[in-house]
Amino acid sequence: MYEWIRQLYADPNMARMGHAQSIEDQNLGSGWIYYGLARALRPSTVVVIGSFRGFVPLVLGKALQDNGRGDVVFIDPSLVDDFWLSPPRVRRHFENYGITNVRHYCCTTQEFVTTEGYRALDEVGLLFVDGYHTEEQAQFDFAAFEPKLRSDALVLFHDSVRERQSSIYGENRAYTHSVCRFMESLRLDPAYQVLSLCLGDGLTVVSRAQHHPDPRQDLIEATRR
Repeated sequence: MYEWIRQLYADPNMARMGHAQSIEDQNLGSGWIYYGLARALRPSTVVVIGSFRGFVPLVLGKALQDNGRGDVVFIDPSLVDDFWLSPPRVRRHFENYGITNVRHYCCTTQEFVTTEGYRALDEVGLLFVDGYHTEEQAQFDFAAFEPKLRSDALVLFHDSVRERQSSIYGENRAYTHSVCRFMESLRLDPAYQVLSLCLGDGLTVVSRAQHHPDPRQDLIEATRR
């Protein structure tokens, strides 16, 4: 694994974008969480929305390959620059790291949900949301894939713990990250469990609430007899 990380960090861009990475000590930062969850959940399908140079789809693709099965559906319209525009270049990029299970769709979520690729998706075990970081877009991304999730799936939102300005699309297209507002909405919904971690630019883990019977209920009922 550490040889693979060394190869990954040969490109300094892999330590950017706020995942608490460190090249100096070959540390994946939050990437250890992504890798560990994918190993533990053993999903057949992972969906990743957005990535600057592929850090997250690479780490998740590596985890699935180490599991012996599974594919990463990677959605990015290449709006930051032209990095994801050429399918042969994208394929070579992932293959350079030994990752062959990433399927890239050069489109937005709004465009992807109209495709056969979306209609064919089922039993998504892990969803990683890291695209356009507004409350509205995060909500759209979540709503688009929530019906596709398996019952024990996890959803990870990046850049999700605070509001801040970003000019990644250019100074004339600066905008405010507001994913944290959507996280607050989910916290108020009893259907979900929500945990935020202040690592790097922030990570929030969302799962469907598991409603287990209260073990005290049997005792309460017994005292009423």
